Amino acid sequence: MGRGLRTCAAVAAALTLTGAAPSMNDILAHSPKGDWHAVNPANTLVMSLPHGRVTIQLAPAFAPNTISNILRLVHARYFDGSFVVRAQDNYVVQWARSDKRSIGSGAMKTIPPEFDHAATVEFPFHALPDRDTYAPETGFSFDFPSARDLASKRIWLLHCYGMVGVGRDVAADSGNGTELYAVIGQAPRHLDRNVTLVGRVIDGMELLSVMPRGTGALGFYEKPGQRIPIQWIRLGSELPAAERPRFEALRPDSKTFAAVLTERRTRPDPWFKHSPGRVNVCNIPPPVRPTSS
Repeated sequence: MGRGLRTCAAVAAALTLTGAAPSMNDILAHSPKGDWHAVNPANTLVMSLPHGRVTIQLAPAFAPNTISNILRLVHARYFDGSFVVRAQDNYVVQWARSDKRSIGSGAMKTIPPEFDHAATVEFPFHALPDRDTYAPETGFSFDFPSARDLASKRIWLLHCYGMVGVGRDVAADSGNGTELYAVIGQAPRHLDRNVTLVGRVIDGMELLSVMPRGTGALGFYEKPGQRIPIQWIRLGSELPAAERPRFEALRPDSKTFAAVLTERRTRPDPWFKHSPGRVNVCNIPPPVRPTSS
């Protein structure tokens, strides 16, 4: 029996003695170190807000061109002094510049959409057994909620809570990364494969989800004074060593993640009087935790 299986079995045996089933927190607390991997600071963005910082884990495999453009904008300090301009209830928080500042000569004004990709071997996929409304198959690729269609051999990211996308106009290539948003409400899965998703918030989501809702159309702030200032956005690896984001994510191919999926699907806690026996992919945010190293 592998180390991960022994750990999960030990947790289950200990809790069985007390008549309790292992909760997700129990499973994670007793997970082996090898079931986690470090989140590379070079694949994160850190956004400084008046009341704290938000850390975004990027998904370069899914949106390489768009993320490269976003990084050009970050290096050019494009987002410094920008604002959260929209907070739509049960939907998204969006940030952008409120002026017409040039994006600079190094950044691209239009980018071909990266809504989905060929489902090649470069994209690992750990499928859920449960049926989904919007996709033939859902699961997790790298550290992100994903879906794929084996018939068309396509794979894409999903609009779950905390996911970060690129605002665009009607033209599919109009999303260049100058406007970004985070999902703060019920997963708007109808947006899947219609918007380029670039990552997910892994820390500071509570700062975004409680922002005052905009009173204008689609939740836009109607008065400049309502906007939330963004002090700066930096690549995580650009920050001083003591300030760099240090997180680790649970490997989707680990025994611990499999135990988490089982717990989320069956809900063995005594409070539940009916076990659904299934789960929606957006109800299982891939676990992330801070680390000291």
